Amino acid sequence: MESKKDFDSKYRYILVAARRARQLQGGADALVETSSRKACKIAQDEIQAGKVSYVVPEPKAAPPEVVEPEPSEE
Repeated sequence: MESKKDFDSKYRYILVAARRARQLQGGADALVETSSRKACKIAQDEIQAGKVSYVVPEPKAAPPEVVEPEPSEE
């Protein structure tokens, strides 16, 4: 398995390939001609052919912290 330059890590490559393989197992049509019958290999072939793209979601901003005033001693 070769990681393409498009991926920032091997981990992301695996995630994309696994998600695409699940789609193929669920009945999605292959995007490339291949002699392989295994979904994982077909997904890798599609990635190598540049037919599969992915989007990295923006990290969610943390909600602002509410600072409560300390009770004053009177």
